Amino acid sequence: MGGVNERSRVTVIGDGAVGLLAVLSAKRLGAEQIILMGRHQARTDLGREFGATDAVAARGEEGIEAVRELTGGHGTHVVIEAVGHMPAYEQALGVVRPGGVISRVGVPQYEEASVGFGSLFGRNIRLAGGPAPVRAYIEELMPDILNGSIQPGKVFDAITDLDGIPVGYQDMADRKSLKVLVKP
Repeated sequence: MGGVNERSRVTVIGDGAVGLLAVLSAKRLGAEQIILMGRHQARTDLGREFGATDAVAARGEEGIEAVRELTGGHGTHVVIEAVGHMPAYEQALGVVRPGGVISRVGVPQYEEASVGFGSLFGRNIRLAGGPAPVRAYIEELMPDILNGSIQPGKVFDAITDLDGIPVGYQDMADRKSLKVLVKP
């Protein structure tokens, strides 16, 4: 939804499974620069393996300044907000360049967000996103997964059976696990 191509500079906010797969997707689409904003070393390391060119651990104004420094003061063409919380949306507004796109793929945990003249409209920023239409991409992606040229399964760092699902969810919430694979 962000329109990433080989001339794009991309910021991905969030180092969870969705953010990491956004990095993998941006790389696959040929992004020139991919900045991953995340605070967990193992996750940002996987993000670099998936194609991130830079990692920024800082948040808020400090994080915005770090991304702007990495982009010569301009910000990025596309920001993928993969968290869903207001501070992440505010960071997205801070790092997107005028005329850019913010694609929200983190389920929003808020009802109201700044979209007025000073934030989106006045800077000609497009807001996009939503749940992934998996069926739209599966035929194109599945051959690359099966032949190993992309390995999205690396986000699974724990395995459980059906009885372990509640603990698996708690481990993900507590940041003990990135993504838990359920094998019945």
